[in-house]
Amino acid sequence: MNAAILDLVARRKPVTVEDYDRALREAIQFVALLGLWRARFFEHAAFYGGTALRILHGLPRFSEDIDFSLLESDSDFSLRSYLDAVSRELEAFGFTCSVQGRERPYGSSMESAFVRANTRKHILQITPTSGLAERLPTNQLLKVKLELDTEPPGGFSTEAQAVIDPVPFHVRTYVLPDLFAGKMHSVLCRRWGTRVKGRDWYDLIWFLRRGTPLHLEHLQERMRQSGNWTTEEPLDLPAFRRIYEETVAQTDFSRAVQDVLPFIADQRELDGWEQALFHSLSERFRSL
Repeated sequence: MNAAILDLVARRKPVTVEDYDRALREAIQFVALLGLWRARFFEHAAFYGGTALRILHGLPRFSEDIDFSLLESDSDFSLRSYLDAVSRELEAFGFTCSVQGRERPYGSSMESAFVRANTRKHILQITPTSGLAERLPTNQLLKVKLELDTEPPGGFSTEAQAVIDPVPFHVRTYVLPDLFAGKMHSVLCRRWGTRVKGRDWYDLIWFLRRGTPLHLEHLQERMRQSGNWTTEEPLDLPAFRRIYEETVAQTDFSRAVQDVLPFIADQRELDGWEQALFHSLSERFRSL
């Protein structure tokens, strides 16, 4: 395996099989981004979501998927035409992977693809004498999902951000207030039945800790697209706070804690997670 990948994994200080799994998946994310950059993908699309926050802004939790948005709506745009570039880049850095697109569901604007690699084989390449690889089933896979929104809501801005691993390059990404808006749309509007996406609530706190303003115009556009804001009136901060308070009141934060635990290093960060805490955060939001 390429020395840059070995170094990238080593800097994560993995100890357990789970640590190595996350470090390898993150290495795949970096290399996939590099392959897309070489193929000039970021002339058409921007990187956003939790993995963008981790790779570009140091979000201290692991994120599984790589999310992209076209800069302008184009239902004919195909992520598949860029997958060979991703596959070549991964091979060049020593990964043995399959990279396959998934058929877009009828009527959906979301296109996805998956990178799959054998977990045992790659851990054995990195740490051959540790005995960790032998604990794994021979068919266990590392999986990374790539997802592209071909009909994004409007009202967002982008910028170029540098990535220095495994070699220096740059990607186009949403600016932080628009990343925050996307995250708040997930918090307020994404419904998972009894499952609570604690990762979204964790990221919310991260944005507030940084003092990031919330771009309400972009949040409004996302909510209009998903059918969660149908009035003619613009979404203002008091209206946002009302929706936020209603969402907090309906959320089971014990389930949220269980969701986010596998993705963070220090579980004590979650000791105070209860409705009273999240209600108290309402006044900390400020608009762009």
